[in-house]
Amino acid sequence: MARGFSHVLNSSPLQPGDLQLEIDNVFLAFGGVQALSGVSLEVKQSEIAAIIGPNGAGKTSLLNCVSGLYHPQEGSIQFYNGRPHTLTSLKPYEIAKLGIARSFQNIELFKHMSVLDNLMLGRHVHLKSNIFWGGLYWGRAQREEVENRKFLEDIIDLLEIEAIRKQAVGTLSYGLQKRVELGRALAIQPSLLILDEPMAGMNSEEKEDMARFILDVNEEHGVTIIIIEHDMGVVMDISDHIAVLDFGVKIGDGTPDEVQRDPAVVKAYLGEEHGTL
Repeated sequence: MARGFSHVLNSSPLQPGDLQLEIDNVFLAFGGVQALSGVSLEVKQSEIAAIIGPNGAGKTSLLNCVSGLYHPQEGSIQFYNGRPHTLTSLKPYEIAKLGIARSFQNIELFKHMSVLDNLMLGRHVHLKSNIFWGGLYWGRAQREEVENRKFLEDIIDLLEIEAIRKQAVGTLSYGLQKRVELGRALAIQPSLLILDEPMAGMNSEEKEDMARFILDVNEEHGVTIIIIEHDMGVVMDISDHIAVLDFGVKIGDGTPDEVQRDPAVVKAYLGEEHGTL
């Protein structure tokens, strides 16, 4: 595996190309505001699927439905990892235990804590020792701590953050904080990784690094990735499959080449007179 990764990052029993996430006819409303209107989408194991669209299109709302932060009024969301799981009835921590991790548009780290401690929080779904043994730091709890730290060292190496592992997150640059947030999501050991604007606010060099890490996680470890990103150059370069939302409705779905030639997508983004994306 890449960079000598000694642990299994993606534990999904599925084979590349198998259906992993099925979103079927999802409706979500907040009062009189219709955020999603009959959105359907399929994501296959080991692909990078991008969700794009203008601001307010419903992209983050859709991801929030997948991760359990929102519960749609209609429709179903099925996650497959050997057997189907209906996500619309589960809480966020239950969805995380199934192997679905996410990062957020706005950084959600504990800035007074070190990089390593923030990453360790991502391992909480894998801890089995109770509070008594955890407090004693003995026996099973000690073995768990050692094994989890070994796993985190692999992630630190993968994301090239060895030099900052003991620094408080709040002292780091914005780009490095985004990298740490990616690491915390990877600490869950996901088979499906959801990234909400992972490159927002980054300079070109930081974007190149983040794209490289995303491709490493996908290509070398087989982790399925769903990404929301406004940088169309990045989206077209790294995505296998793109879905396009506009005012809560899916208006396009296909390969990057198919999507950028779709007249409805071009009109929603640029206006008809501008041609392709």
